[in-house]
Amino acid sequence: MSIVQRVKCGNGNYYIVSEGDSAILIDTGKKEYLYAVLEACKPYKMKLIVLTHAHFDHTENAAVLSERFGVPIAMHQDDMNLIESNNNQSMSYRTFMGKIVLSASLRDFSKRKMTAFTPSVFLKDGDELAEYGIQAKVIGLPGHTKGSIGIDVGGKDLIVGDALMNMFYPTVSMLYNDENVMLNSAKKITDLGERTIYFGHGKPVPNKVWVK
Repeated sequence: MSIVQRVKCGNGNYYIVSEGDSAILIDTGKKEYLYAVLEACKPYKMKLIVLTHAHFDHTENAAVLSERFGVPIAMHQDDMNLIESNNNQSMSYRTFMGKIVLSASLRDFSKRKMTAFTPSVFLKDGDELAEYGIQAKVIGLPGHTKGSIGIDVGGKDLIVGDALMNMFYPTVSMLYNDENVMLNSAKKITDLGERTIYFGHGKPVPNKVWVK
């Protein structure tokens, strides 16, 4: 049975999904948390790095971790343009708190430059990750970014990246590239039924109706 381990770094989460000593890393965090992620990964034989989407706070350590572990980077093709610049996909916000988060995000998008990396595995909805030693499936969750994905682990745990957020309270993402697409992804998550939802930001909660 595959196990989800939350690695909390600042206001972000990154996840190790393991089965025995084999594991994959879901997202890589900001560069200031590189050591914490490395320490958390030490007990495992890492097989793959999966990026739920290509915003810097999820990808900034991707290049160095891929080299350190000798493993490929996997993501959705539709987020490739964000590697060069996180400003390459427009962002809008929901709610007053979303306005504050967007303002801070746009400032960081312009200020922080990721070390370039080249994914060698492109994931899409329905792809299985069994060849990397875990029982998990890719769930397409576009809307926050064009290529946002989630990882459904064993039909019981769902890592959603920023398709949903729990920065202040559990909700659909406060930031989006396409609001209608994002809301459809949130409904898709609800329709998966009983799951523990693991966010890119915030503590896990049980799945629920996200869009009424």
